[in-house]
Amino acid sequence: MYLITVFGNLIIILAVSSDSHLHTPMYFFLTNLSFVDICFISTTIPKMLQNIQTHSKVITYGGCITQIYFFLFLAGLDNFLLAVMAYDRFVAICHPLHYMVIMKPTYCVLLVLMSWMMIVCLFYCTILGVYLSSASLQSSHSSTVASVMYTVVTPMLNPFIYSLRNKDIKMALKRIIGVPVM
Repeated sequence: MYLITVFGNLIIILAVSSDSHLHTPMYFFLTNLSFVDICFISTTIPKMLQNIQTHSKVITYGGCITQIYFFLFLAGLDNFLLAVMAYDRFVAICHPLHYMVIMKPTYCVLLVLMSWMMIVCLFYCTILGVYLSSASLQSSHSSTVASVMYTVVTPMLNPFIYSLRNKDIKMALKRIIGVPVM
């Protein structure tokens, strides 16, 4: 699942980067989402795979804090990018004639930068709530299943949901591998 996620998201980044027809706001946001999904899944899965291989569940305190920081940071960034992508589609559907004026490249970059920044503030403002609240009582099995669902499955499905079913991405991929496009 990890390899499928990384490979699928890298394909999207490669397709969008190499095809000038895909240099639009929608695909700019999609490329950012793919990059964040690769980083997101890479914060926990390699350590988990190492733990499974070595039959050890040991992690240093510093490693744990670092992993939690990047996990929460990238999860929040993923959510903000999805919100920006929803806004992009809203503008495209509701204001199609003004789309290129509203979603100009500088505005798109600003929206992505704001997502990177509306995450730093959110992380540091809510971190006190996380540390001050009591731990909930859940079974470890249900916690594990829930963790795998949002940690692994969601980033793995994003390439399929958002782009690999998209005809523009399919045509770009065909151009990359040298298949004639009609």
